[in-house]
Amino acid sequence: MAKNTICIWYDTDAEAAARFYAETFPDSSVDAVHRAPGDYPSGKQGDVLTVEFTVAGIPCLGLNGGPAFKQTEAFSFQISTEDQNETDRYWHAIVGNGGQESACGWCKDKWGVSWQITPRVLMEALAAGGAEAKRAFDAMMDMKKIDVAAIEAARRG
Repeated sequence: MAKNTICIWYDTDAEAAARFYAETFPDSSVDAVHRAPGDYPSGKQGDVLTVEFTVAGIPCLGLNGGPAFKQTEAFSFQISTEDQNETDRYWHAIVGNGGQESACGWCKDKWGVSWQITPRVLMEALAAGGAEAKRAFDAMMDMKKIDVAAIEAARRG
């Protein structure tokens, strides 16, 4: 097990979420499924308790902890994309599988976990600073899913 692992609280669907992520993102996998050795407040002996999985190379642990805690935008995965096709593919996989759109490249999956689907061109524009960054930032503020061509045009002025 990795020294540092992201633990994500789910109601009851950690395994389904992990399998979806493994099917959607490269360098992702479901690594182990652990069942509860006894009854616990939100489940019974034998229920899936935790799921070890990897999302785009990042080790995670899904915990089926019940309905006590909900996901918020305070935590998100940021997935860097190379082009519009990759951006569209991830966006549609998340939103089209029961998720929802948000603003500025953010969306939520059907389990409430937030994702930033961020084209590299946007991060490069913001890192450039100055007027180029401001134009790209202003363009991004009007978007849900990031439009790579619009960001590139904003960079050029």
